[in-house]
Amino acid sequence: MQTIWLGGAEWLAVLRIGLGLWWLESWRHKDRKGWFERATGIAWAADIAGKHRWGVVRTGFRRVVEPRPKLIAYVVVYAELALGIGLVTGFLTPIALVAGLLLNLLYLVLMIHDWAEQGQNAMMALISLVALFAMAWQTWSLDAALGLFL
Repeated sequence: MQTIWLGGAEWLAVLRIGLGLWWLESWRHKDRKGWFERATGIAWAADIAGKHRWGVVRTGFRRVVEPRPKLIAYVVVYAELALGIGLVTGFLTPIALVAGLLLNLLYLVLMIHDWAEQGQNAMMALISLVALFAMAWQTWSLDAALGLFL
């Protein structure tokens, strides 16, 4: 596929890098001190999970997140950073795309009542799927330079 400016592989790389920048922005705007010291992010999610219409979400949150809020806060915050760096640099891209897709799906399920969040997570999940199935790590990536995932 050719376009006026870039070829198809280059546009897929642009899409991958854009998704990585989106993850980095998600990491950048978090109040990390609040997340790590006061567990504000987990408290916010606990409030949402506690009112969730699906019992499996309430139960899962109580069993997995509530016993270890500090650990989960670090996992969420640094997963977003790692996803952003991985996608922007194109390093371990398929792993980052699958992990990002799973994180977006978790966010989608948790935030089922918030349409603004739904739109963001749905778009990020869709971009992850397109980039994954189109193998967007073949151009402008460390994976391609290192000969990974050929």
